[in-house]
Amino acid sequence: MGLMKVFSGSEILATALKTKLEEAGIDVIMKNNNQSNIVLGSATSLAVELFIDESKYGKADGVITDFKVSIQ
Repeated sequence: MGLMKVFSGSEILATALKTKLEEAGIDVIMKNNNQSNIVLGSATSLAVELFIDESKYGKADGVITDFKVSIQ
């Protein structure tokens, strides 16, 4: 079992998706690169990444798809 990246984006959107995944019973690891980018002087809107256990992707796919549709 490995980790798979399921989202890259702003901290606000990543936090919202993380909450939805956790409500569905899926553990999420959030990697926030904002602080590193600030030090380097290159802030980016894709600085936060979400990872889940790849064995949970089947369960997470619907949550992720619904989330992406809701933000468009």
